[in-house]
Amino acid sequence: MQNESIKRIYNVQSSVYDFIFKAFFHPRHKMAISELQFEPGHKILDVGVGTGLALPLYPKHCEVVGIDLSSEMLKQAEKKVVKHGLTNVTLMEMDACDLDFEDDTFDYVIATHIISVVPQPFKVIDEMRRVTKLNGKMVIVNHFISSNPLLAKVECFFDPFFRKIGWRADLSYEEFVSSTNLEVYNTTKLSKIDLWQIVHANNNKHLCQQSRVN
Repeated sequence: MQNESIKRIYNVQSSVYDFIFKAFFHPRHKMAISELQFEPGHKILDVGVGTGLALPLYPKHCEVVGIDLSSEMLKQAEKKVVKHGLTNVTLMEMDACDLDFEDDTFDYVIATHIISVVPQPFKVIDEMRRVTKLNGKMVIVNHFISSNPLLAKVECFFDPFFRKIGWRADLSYEEFVSSTNLEVYNTTKLSKIDLWQIVHANNNKHLCQQSRVN
């Protein structure tokens, strides 16, 4: 799915997104952010911030930048910034595949529920890695196809429908980690049967750069 199609889908969904998806997605926002060790002055990038559901969860002693492709989703996020007095938050319209930030800018880069939405998921990880500081961390919350063959067939069957509402259901965790060369140090789930995973990764850009040179 291309960027213009994604924009249209999420611009349409923006006004009802929280009503439909908050109860389902927000618990993973809370879990992912609660597992991180933020320090005063840390810079955080929320990639695909959407309507800003996660914004009130970040500590106010950190600088938070939220980016999204959809201007209408960002309008909803701005309402939360105003409502909660989040003076530490900046919102920007931006393509996750082409981040307009310098290398080594952020201590944490967090992408929740967007890897299966973007047209180039591996490019997003490359961009996240680039803008994360060398000793920084990346966090990805995403759906991955089940390792259970029967359930995987069901997910693949419904994949065309899911793509019409903006995301794919056939992404393999093993393929994702291998193709992006992520240095994963921890994964968690809301429950054993949850098909969404919270993936914690070290920024191993120095190793990736070395492998490309060699």
